[in-house]
Amino acid sequence: MDRRIKYTKKVLSDTLIELLSKKDIKKITVTEVCKIADINRATFYRYYLDVYDLLNNIENDFVKELKEVSDIENKNNSSVSSFSKDLLNVFVNHKDLVKILFNIGSVHFLNDFLELAYNKCRDKWLYEIPDLSDEEIEYAALFIFNGAIGVVNFWIQNDFDKNVDEVADIIEKLSYNGINKFIYGKKKASS
Repeated sequence: MDRRIKYTKKVLSDTLIELLSKKDIKKITVTEVCKIADINRATFYRYYLDVYDLLNNIENDFVKELKEVSDIENKNNSSVSSFSKDLLNVFVNHKDLVKILFNIGSVHFLNDFLELAYNKCRDKWLYEIPDLSDEEIEYAALFIFNGAIGVVNFWIQNDFDKNVDEVADIIEKLSYNGINKFIYGKKKASS
């Protein structure tokens, strides 16, 4: 892709992300994005239908980056913890976008993110316990992923207040040990 096209698309993306941090997408116009980005409307329409299409493209690029990390992790046969850390590092590298995607409840983004995690866990679980049924895997995945998304959302809403290793550790401990050891293990340790 031509450098000028890359630059134009990046400026438009950055502008939309900046605007989304201040107001709802329903209140953002192509004219406003173009004015702030200092790009004419004809150029905008050369690449995007409207601001929703631009957001969809931003989201797709982000999911593509997550998938690239996932593919590398799968080739390296890395641990679930390492996989989580690498994905969370991508989140940190795109803090503003991630905050927006979680705030607007982007179904596309969350579904793609969960699919990556599900495939990684499913492969690991089937390798370790080959006789697991699809239903058992589904229940376990639903329990873990809904909790993990909650933990990640809490971390994001608290402005990424913990480092990636701490968040991955919390997710891993809760996923493997459940709440009993996570909460009550601390009580026993302090007694």
